[in-house]
Amino acid sequence: MRAEDIMTRDPACCTPDTKLREVAQLMVEHDCGEIPVVKSKHDATPVGVLTDRDIVCRIVAEGKNPVDMTAADCMSTPCVSVTEDSSVDDCCRIMEENQIRRVPVVDHAGSCCGIVAQADVAMHTDLGKTGHVVGKVSQPSEQASRVR
Repeated sequence: MRAEDIMTRDPACCTPDTKLREVAQLMVEHDCGEIPVVKSKHDATPVGVLTDRDIVCRIVAEGKNPVDMTAADCMSTPCVSVTEDSSVDDCCRIMEENQIRRVPVVDHAGSCCGIVAQADVAMHTDLGKTGHVVGKVSQPSEQASRVR
């Protein structure tokens, strides 16, 4: 099975200059927690991702006004991605190694064409693989361990 077999196709995307309020509205409209950030409206090459957690931890928790901010102000970079023909096992490995819950999928031209989330893995693989991915992705990072 390949990434293209389980991915959500044509995810909502934004550009680095998209206002955070618009990004949040996209998350609500599309019932998702991550929006890939692409170079421009005419170039869908991913340059980062923006999660609801990024907005809360990097903007709201620091007392910054999200109304004045754009995707570039708090997106996660670099963008880790997989290709359409990556195996589901490779997707899971990438998610585990990078401790990410979702991974954008790019086509052969490098344009964002989909996204694979933990939920997609859960719906299309066995419970053992799902549990392994969730366990590895959910482990505290070294940085979080030092803060505790």
